[in-house]
Amino acid sequence: MKNGFITNLKEIVVETPADKIIKQIRGLISSGQLKAGDRLPSERMMSERFGVGRTYVRDAIRKLEFYGILKTLPQSGTVVSGLGITALEGLITDVLQLNEKDFNSLVETRVLLETNSAYIAATRRSEEALISIRKALNAYEMAVLDGKQSVEEDLMFHLKIVEATNNSVLLSLMMIVTPDILSFFTQNKVCSGNRPLSALKEHHEILSHIENGDADKAKESMRNHLDDILNFKITNSSSQ
Repeated sequence: MKNGFITNLKEIVVETPADKIIKQIRGLISSGQLKAGDRLPSERMMSERFGVGRTYVRDAIRKLEFYGILKTLPQSGTVVSGLGITALEGLITDVLQLNEKDFNSLVETRVLLETNSAYIAATRRSEEALISIRKALNAYEMAVLDGKQSVEEDLMFHLKIVEATNNSVLLSLMMIVTPDILSFFTQNKVCSGNRPLSALKEHHEILSHIENGDADKAKESMRNHLDDILNFKITNSSSQ
């Protein structure tokens, strides 16, 4: 009885001030009080209103920009992105409330999206798109070699490949399904140990095939790269 009780206990996730700011902003967007194109107050004004340091406000904005919900325009400040409203659903779902079937469906959907995106990217990639993918890969490599947390850099590499397809629907779908998967993996330390180093090698291989325009090999490399996600899903399911 005691062992069963302990097994059912879940880790308490402590929210940071940045997380609470994100919740308030996304709540205003989902309720329609903030719409695409609306400009946010300055960091100083939000800092005073929230009663926290500007560092927390800046961190919240950076994360919302990363997922496409906000964007900062030169001389215009930070505004709500039109794409972000679609992608917002990816940040609304609480990963702790996902049941096994839901989570496995997210994983399967991500694999389908990414393998096909790699294929399409290899056939449509522009030089500008390749530069963006290389830049994202360099950022990921620096984080991995420095031993730093590299989840965001990893995701950015994958998103840049999807962007190279020139298919905005694929990009929106990726933004919807991916955040919950990454949150779950981070909480359960799935991508720990030497995995980032092996993933780095796989990233280089994927990029090489996209650069060479070899769609079949790009798709195959992406599928092999995502095997760990599927294997974790299968292992997790069989242990229930």
